[in-house]
Amino acid sequence: MNSARCGYRVFSANSSEACMELAKKITERLGAELGKAVVYQESNGETRVEIKESVRGHNIFIIQTIPRDVNTAIMELLIMAYALKTSCANSIIGVIPYFPYSKQSKMRKRGSIVCKLLASMMSDAGLTHIITMDLHQKEIQGFFNFPVDNLRASPFLLQYIQDEIQNYKNAVIVAKSPDAAKRAQSYAERLRLGLAVIHGEPQCAELDMVDGRHSPPTVKNTVHKGLEIPLMMPKEKPPISLVGDVHGKIAIIVDDIIDEVESFVAAADILKERGAFKVYAMATHGILSSDAPRLLELSAIDEVVVTNTIPHELQKQQCSKIRTVDISLILSEAIRRIHNGESMSYLFRNIALDD
Repeated sequence: MNSARCGYRVFSANSSEACMELAKKITERLGAELGKAVVYQESNGETRVEIKESVRGHNIFIIQTIPRDVNTAIMELLIMAYALKTSCANSIIGVIPYFPYSKQSKMRKRGSIVCKLLASMMSDAGLTHIITMDLHQKEIQGFFNFPVDNLRASPFLLQYIQDEIQNYKNAVIVAKSPDAAKRAQSYAERLRLGLAVIHGEPQCAELDMVDGRHSPPTVKNTVHKGLEIPLMMPKEKPPISLVGDVHGKIAIIVDDIIDEVESFVAAADILKERGAFKVYAMATHGILSSDAPRLLELSAIDEVVVTNTIPHELQKQQCSKIRTVDISLILSEAIRRIHNGESMSYLFRNIALDD
């Protein structure tokens, strides 16, 4: 594909080698070259972006993977988008495989919905479209006033199970909490495998956290006389338990994000106690922050499978169990179809709402 003739350019919003790896794979599949730009931090910590070629009238795709320094990555994306906007680019599409702050998409007491704020900032900076993958909450798409294509990594992960896990027909798909049951059910149905759900995980689930409707807290002397609102009983998680049979089977825990891994480690322990002879942990986004690689290396998990939506080469050096699935194919195809004005429905074949 001749990018100059077709009137589009692909830029990387981060110049570090780890973050440019995915961008290089995408451009190789497109038969294009990365756009010429310089992205760096000045001595005072400010981000500076310089576009080194003309982009007037072109469709621009900015690839931004999110490393550990999330806020710097966001500023790089916003500043580059604004620089391209003021350089008269025709359209500016952000390719953000892992969308940052996606866990902060609900009101928490007197907090804020940071994901909505970020969506507004991207719009103001000049972005006109976003390509992302496996949003933590699909409703996040409603925060934007421009199109969002939420691609799925599940076809690649399902293919990994079929190709790389020996005797996968003897496996069972596991949800480490009831919240992940729909995703696990989708995997189990597509692979024709059994399903198991772990209930009573020690940490508070996201849906149990207090939202803005409980703010301000009810105080008895502030209630009007004669108005007695029934008090909601607090939730109390039961002891951790497993629903489903994993004895003598391969247990595959599936989720969308692996970040802090304590819940995965606890799930692996109970699966091994119940007779599972091998445990896999599988997710789209491998953030693996803090000491997650060390905990995984010491855990009962035999293998951790994530995609390259986030660079994790450093974590792989600390944990020999991490395997990477390349998803550059679907991102490059999405870029090609959007630029050529083709339908995106092909990339969502057989994708259900719960996938």
